Amino acid sequence: MTIHFIGAGPGAEDLITVRGQRLLAGSPVCLYAGSLVPPGLLEHCPPGVKLVDTWPLDLDQIIAEMVAAHAAGQDVARLCSGDPSVFSAIAEQMRRLDAAGVPYDVVPGVPAFAAAAAVLAREFTVPEVAQTVILTRTAERATAMPPGEDLATLSASRATMVLHLAVQRIDAVVAELLPSYGPDCPVAVVARASRDDEVILRGTLSGIAALVHASGIRRTAVIVVGAALTADQFPDSHLYSPRRSRS
Repeated sequence: MTIHFIGAGPGAEDLITVRGQRLLAGSPVCLYAGSLVPPGLLEHCPPGVKLVDTWPLDLDQIIAEMVAAHAAGQDVARLCSGDPSVFSAIAEQMRRLDAAGVPYDVVPGVPAFAAAAAVLAREFTVPEVAQTVILTRTAERATAMPPGEDLATLSASRATMVLHLAVQRIDAVVAELLPSYGPDCPVAVVARASRDDEVILRGTLSGIAALVHASGIRRTAVIVVGAALTADQFPDSHLYSPRRSRS
């Protein structure tokens, strides 16, 4: 039996992959974070499914549910918000499963930054404007950031930056980014991207904090910073250039 780590997407019920939906429908046990996974997504679960909301559980309790299901010969759908490859905390779960001899696989999902780009109708990599996207977070009320991954260091490139789990620290974030990006740098905050109640704030680095405070956004949001957000004067990509060899 297998533990399926499934990217549940950013929030919209139909932004789960076909593979993820199929595995969800075939797993008699489903572990999900009730605060992040939309209830409608659970309607794909099979009749009689055992639903376990992991929000109030610690790591040992979550692993115990998985190990027990495996011992009972049951597949487990472990829903992860967004995409499991970033900020999903599956690394420590997989490490525990390895130690317990429990097999698992991973199904990718639509990440929050991609959903934010979609609702903003922007490409985060624009020719000669930005060709790098930095996905990061801040350390408040979370594990410490590794040396060299502080915002002041990361912002030196002026690449498109997407901050997760940071909107509660918007004032501190702005203060750390201002020296590199400057006060007029475009910023967007997208809360609950792809959901019916999504909120989009657009502004500049100097004014975004006030917009966030006025909106009351405190969680489930990403902060996007960089010139790509408003770029309209840039060369066409080489990808479709008539001068590019297609032989």
